[in-house]
Amino acid sequence: MSEDTIAQVRLGADGPLVGVQGLGCMGMSEFYGPTDESAARATLRAALDAGVTLFDTADMYGRGANEEFLAPFLGAHRDEITIATKFAVARDDDDASRRVRNDPAYIRRAVEGSLKRLNVDVIDLYYMHRRDPAVPLAESVGAMAELVDRGVVRTLGLSEVTGAELREAYAVHPIAAVQSEWSLFSRDVERSAVGAAAELGVAFVPYSPLGRGFLTGSFSAAAVPDGDYRADLPRFRGENGRANEALLEPVRRIAGAHGATLAQVALAWVRQRAQAHGLTAVVPIPGTRKPERLRENAAATRLTLTPEELALLEPIAGQVAGERYQDMSSTAAARE
Repeated sequence: MSEDTIAQVRLGADGPLVGVQGLGCMGMSEFYGPTDESAARATLRAALDAGVTLFDTADMYGRGANEEFLAPFLGAHRDEITIATKFAVARDDDDASRRVRNDPAYIRRAVEGSLKRLNVDVIDLYYMHRRDPAVPLAESVGAMAELVDRGVVRTLGLSEVTGAELREAYAVHPIAAVQSEWSLFSRDVERSAVGAAAELGVAFVPYSPLGRGFLTGSFSAAAVPDGDYRADLPRFRGENGRANEALLEPVRRIAGAHGATLAQVALAWVRQRAQAHGLTAVVPIPGTRKPERLRENAAATRLTLTPEELALLEPIAGQVAGERYQDMSSTAAARE
């Protein structure tokens, strides 16, 4: 293994070995404004070169366009890549219209669509993107387990679930990974999901570990670009945005002491926080569309913060102004 290549960890008890940092690919297709496709494809290559092997997408990103975007790269490097995709968020032609569906018939249709768009015979990690409490969890996970039995899915994952929901699902079929938002700005998962994952040996995959760019220090709440969905998120708007920018001051100080970037400090914090909770594996999936940012993020796996620095960062999440989403109803935090 090259000095510049990140280490590997296993997802769950019997899941694949992946790099200890993955790549969130959502922004390559929508949500954060226009994408330079050539730069995005170069980022995929830079990820693999750095030892990043878990590539994360979902059927709702670009209404399937993100899966299609990844397909050629996946096809060229199939044996080196662990592909994770998700079902549950149904979108129609109205951008604001989204429904959560967990019923077995929908799951069976959704997986066929993802297999076709990704141009693969099997999906390595298949997540339930959001939980619909109206559908019994055993029915949904049972339908997902059938996909494993059919050989079209290798391992199962859940996103934005409570600890109790994870335990209930695991009793139906082993769960390899839980994906939920976890960062210096968002620590809801520490209430129950992280403890349950540690207890069961389930890997944790933090999404938005950089607070959707806020924790990089390069994002200004006062100047959200056109077409950027962060303009609709409470934490990025008005007084909330200005108050949250002020919370970065200790992150800046720690970054300066290490000759690191704010993003690297934020990613190192997630890794060390996971270790403190006894998780067997944590694989953050920061998103980027630039090769240089990909390499910067991967380098964070070699940064270790001191106990004193961790103490300085400890109060931040409790001081964040605004909710994560405009509508929190489909998140685990709303059910705990």
